Amino acid sequence: MTIFVLIAVLFVIGYAAIALEHPLKINKAATAIFMGMVLWILLAYFNQQIYSLNFSPSFEHIKQIGNDVASFIKNNVDAQHFKKSWEHWTTMTVASAEHNGYMEFVLHDLGEHLIDIAQIIFFLLGAMTIVETVDKYDGFKVITDSIKTTNPVKLVWIVSFITFFLSSILDNLTTTIVMLALLRKLIEDKQMKWFFASIIVIAANAGGAWSPIGDVTTIMLWINGNVTTFKIMVRVLFPSLLNLIVPLLFVSLMLKNKSITRVAIDLEEQNEFTSKRERIFIFLIGVGGLISVPILKTITHLPPYILMLLILGTIWIATEIILRRKEHLDRRHLSVVKILQNVDVPTIFFFLGILMAVAALQSAGHLNLLAHWLDKTTNGNIYIIDTAIGLISSIVDNVPLVASAMGMYPIADAGHFAVDGLFWELLAYTAGTGGSILIIGSAAGVAAMGIEKIDFIWYFKKISWLALIGYFAGIIAYYIQASLFHVL
Repeated sequence: MTIFVLIAVLFVIGYAAIALEHPLKINKAATAIFMGMVLWILLAYFNQQIYSLNFSPSFEHIKQIGNDVASFIKNNVDAQHFKKSWEHWTTMTVASAEHNGYMEFVLHDLGEHLIDIAQIIFFLLGAMTIVETVDKYDGFKVITDSIKTTNPVKLVWIVSFITFFLSSILDNLTTTIVMLALLRKLIEDKQMKWFFASIIVIAANAGGAWSPIGDVTTIMLWINGNVTTFKIMVRVLFPSLLNLIVPLLFVSLMLKNKSITRVAIDLEEQNEFTSKRERIFIFLIGVGGLISVPILKTITHLPPYILMLLILGTIWIATEIILRRKEHLDRRHLSVVKILQNVDVPTIFFFLGILMAVAALQSAGHLNLLAHWLDKTTNGNIYIIDTAIGLISSIVDNVPLVASAMGMYPIADAGHFAVDGLFWELLAYTAGTGGSILIIGSAAGVAAMGIEKIDFIWYFKKISWLALIGYFAGIIAYYIQASLFHVL
């Protein structure tokens, strides 16, 4: 029991170190990788002590399968020599398990988790490379150059809705970075720029929550099969829209008598290495390819990472053909090989580490115990559980929170925890939008904080209340929607 508790304590310490990344000056990816590997080493070395506690649902499931097979053979097989062979094999297997400390199961469970995690990692790596390629070719200028208004109320609605829908196609982090680049071309005043950047964070997180490829947590639920493409989009779209629209109504009143000082920058500035036609071409391949991933998954029934890598291969070949015509220029920075060096690899390692750590807790049985405690405390109320997860995600990263929820609550055959169940859909919303309440609560917020140097206390005073009312507006909308239209 001591080792079981120690694993939980080490996870909490590692999680705290991730949350305190900036004051500790230790990259969260390093902490996550170290924590994940240490937990699996402890699980492997002390496997017999841990699994003998009978807290692990996966281990108990394997034992039950073995018992069912043994019972079937005992009751249905007539050949005595086969029965004796089976009993001898079972005895030897049990003896081996006791001798090796259930190491075979540890390796089996590790392999099962690694398959699921690898699908998420390859999906993200492909998506990040595609977006980086489009950005390198200035493909996003197709959107940013089309905005001309300087009226603050009109501008905040235009920018917010572009962010909302762009985030559902790309992801909230990338969309925030793209829209902040636009913001630097439109607004000069620092306080006004901070205000718009903060609304962009709310819009990006809201837009990512209802799309299967819009947020890492939604991607995790989608790839794992907890939600499906059409239903997550239909059922979570309206709550996500309210999450943005309700704050915007207040923002419109706040900006009514304000004005914007335009930055003296030529919005038509051209990239000397790419033509307008090439930028549009790469934009269409990249963004069109990302949009097609959920559609192709529905048609082919293949894992999403296969289709994402297909799009990556397509845009890679397209750029190679374009670059053949630019041999007279220094085109190394436009090559996907060079672009891959700029992909945020530490983020990939962070996801790997944190997902491996959560998988260790799931394998040992910690998450199963936590699920039972939550059910008992809340009487199984999914709205309270999901709302709490969303509020916690404003303080800590939502990736391990969702990974923990997926580990705590296996997909059921029916009810709230079935595929497309109310719990998973509301979890996608709350985990995706709850991070907007504090600027450190989401990847989009952290990016905005770093790029625009937004002050934490300023955000808390000016923006947090807007994000909070939008958050609860969406939850109420989902509850009413689920009550009135249980089946869509």
